[in-house]
Formats: sequence, C-alpha cells, structure tokens
Amino acid sequence: MSRFAGKTAVVTGAAQGIGAATALRLAEEGAAVAVLDLTAERARATVDAITAKGGSARAYGCDVADYDAVERVFADVVRDFGALHILVNNAGITRDNLFFKMPKSDWDAVLTVNLTSAYNCSHVAQTYMCKQKYGKIVSLSSRSALGNRGQANYAAAKAGIQGLTATLAIELGPFNVNVNAVAPGYIATSMTAATAERVGATAEEHQALAADRTPLRRVGLPEEVAAVVAFLASEDASYVSGQTLYVNGGAR
Repeated sequence: MSRFAGKTAVVTGAAQGIGAATALRLAEEGAAVAVLDLTAERARATVDAITAKGGSARAYGCDVADYDAVERVFADVVRDFGALHILVNNAGITRDNLFFKMPKSDWDAVLTVNLTSAYNCSHVAQTYMCKQKYGKIVSLSSRSALGNRGQANYAAAKAGIQGLTATLAIELGPFNVNVNAVAPGYIATSMTAATAERVGATAEEHQALAADRTPLRRVGLPEEVAAVVAFLASEDASYVSGQTLYVNGGAR
C-alpha cells in the first residue's frame, strides 16, 4: 500500500513501543517520517529499522513538553521534508501510585508529558496544516481515561486527550484538518512491563492476568494500535473526526 505517498508524518515518543510501531507502519505505507524522541540517539534505532526496509525517516531530539523546542524541531522537519501533513501525539510516561501517596511532582510530570505535550505539538502543527488546508492529528489516549486504580495522573491526562481531540476537531475542521484519538487497552510494551514490575509481577504474569479479563483472551501488540493510527491518518478516514477509538480487545 502507498496511502501516505508524498506525505510527511511526525511521530512523538517514537523510540519504542507504540510510537516505533506507528512510525514503521506509516513509513511502510509511503510516508516520510520524522521520528521524535527525547534525543535523536534514542530515535535512531527506529529510523534504522525504517531505512532498512527502504523507507524514508530522520531522527530528531526534542523535549515535547518544551513549547519552544517543539517550534524549532517542527521548523526543522518542514525544512528537511518540505511539509507537515500528519502528527501522531504518542509521547507519554507513567508515574503510578495510589492518589493519597502521589507527590505533586509525579502529577505534574505525567500531565505535562502526556497532555501538555499534545497541546504543544498540535498547536505548532496546526499553523502549518491550516495554511495548507490539510492535516491529520492522531493522539494517544488510553482505556485508563475511564479510571484506573493507581493512575489518577495518567487517567486525567488521557481523559484530557479525548477532550482536546473533540475540541480541536470542531475548531480545525473548517481547515480540512481531521483530529482523532486512539485509546489502547493493555498493550505489551516496556511501559506495561514496568507496571508489572511495580506490582511485583513479571511481564508475562501481568499479561496473563490482563488477558483473562479481556474478551479476546489476549493482550494487544503495538502493531495493532499502529494499524488503527494509520487508518485515522489516512484518506480512508477522511470523514472521521473528533472521535476516540478504543483498541482493547473488547474490554469494558
């Protein structure tokens, strides 16, 4: 497929997990991909995986929680690739704890990296997208937006993504910019492995427990989320905007 031929995509937090899988999927379908992570060195393995398959990608270092840094790196991307058509807001962290134990620093860190960074990147990207009358913004929410013990900060940030998505779809729609979100359930990543370690389980044990609670009786893979992100970023979803699509194996 070449759904993204001639398109440039920025994927944040793309050094691993869902971000890396999304960057690879978009590149496989023809996009030139700006692979963003905290440092360019961290992003390089994803770029190498893309170029090894004949795709086009470059690594960029950027703290997406820093608005000025986002402005600079997006200007670099447009200079290097000529345009910006697709933004995937994927960067995120967890600092899990029960609410009464949660220090304000952990609240601030998670809200800043998971939610404020989506504002920063979307705010800068829309200046390019509205001018060219074309754009696709896809942000990563989470099933945790519905509430999850020990994740008050993460749940609040991911619920905020859904509100931001719905509002940007209203405001940017007249400029032919589609804005959507994807809310994964349990996905086998280094982030969920870290959660397992926090509760004293191995990644395999934690995944088995999650699978037992999921109608499909398994956990998800980063590539399965990437496929949904790619759909929302494509013209196949040209009349889809303001939506949050749950990718969670049927869990309720």
